[in-house]
Amino acid sequence: MELYDVMRTTAAIREFTDDPLPDDVLARILDNARFAPSGGNRQGAHLVLVTDRATREALAELNKPAVRRYAAQQKAGETPWNPLAPPGPSAEEIAATEVPAYFITPVLTAAVVVVVCVDLGMVAATDQHLDRVGVVSGASVYPLVWNMLLAARQEGFGGTFTTMAVAEEPAVKELLGIPDNYAVAAVVPLGKPVRQPHMLRRQPVEEFVTRERFDGEPFVG
Repeated sequence: MELYDVMRTTAAIREFTDDPLPDDVLARILDNARFAPSGGNRQGAHLVLVTDRATREALAELNKPAVRRYAAQQKAGETPWNPLAPPGPSAEEIAATEVPAYFITPVLTAAVVVVVCVDLGMVAATDQHLDRVGVVSGASVYPLVWNMLLAARQEGFGGTFTTMAVAEEPAVKELLGIPDNYAVAAVVPLGKPVRQPHMLRRQPVEEFVTRERFDGEPFVG
């Protein structure tokens, strides 16, 4: 596929066929994804490829606490896991919230689940002293994740970028033997889509790009 077509059609894939993801195809995906940039080109990411059923089931269970809060806040009309305000629903309401299957089944049905980790000793977290949630460290790992999804699309496969299990990071690290100095950045199920995605819908450029200042004139090309 042409590059812009890949970029415009790489959707979040949560429904997979029973087709395997052959090792040679997975190798091509990862071999091309590795050219993503990282801070100082330190390449501090480590990927764990999970196919074992019992491990998948454990990962699926570890998704559930964060998903319950997500679903409860969404039902309450809130932005789920918004760091600027505590959740409106009570702890009891969150605990009683049903877990939507589409958050869980991709981990169980994908051909492979990629757990993406990053060595915190290799990231330049220039926002670490700001009074807000840190985001800068993601620059050293999330381009790799996106490259992986673009490469999967190119190969006729797909996946989805999930972070619900990260809320239970200590348990995920224990499950997979991840060292203390690594953070879990994402869990990415990959497989053959039940339906191949088509052109995605996104807000136009002028809706979120301005000239010179945040409140400047919208950019219209």
